[in-house]
Amino acid sequence: VQLVESGGGLVQPGGSLRLSCTGSGLTFSVYDMSWYRQAPGKERELVAGISHTDGSTTYTVKGRFTISRDNAKKTLYLQMNSLKSEDTAVYYCCARLNTLRYWGQGTQVTVSS
Repeated sequence: VQLVESGGGLVQPGGSLRLSCTGSGLTFSVYDMSWYRQAPGKERELVAGISHTDGSTTYTVKGRFTISRDNAKKTLYLQMNSLKSEDTAVYYCCARLNTLRYWGQGTQVTVSS
């Protein structure tokens, strides 16, 4: 199983980025998918999740981020708007099925002027 994130980078405050996470070696459509992030010196935290059954979503960053998935492309997305300096972190995607969890290697997002 492999999850590969992309789309991170340096962006100015107020800017936008779209992260992608493409899976291989797994039946992507049966996994609940999530984005997490970890800032320096802090614990990894959940950002958003999307169910495999009905596409329902949960957010801890509300109003600025949107999670979505394309099962045909085995890809998870995170659209991030109105970015703030406190959004700076390494962003990880996670695939979960019952007790199984798979993680990507992470992509760095830096919000700075």
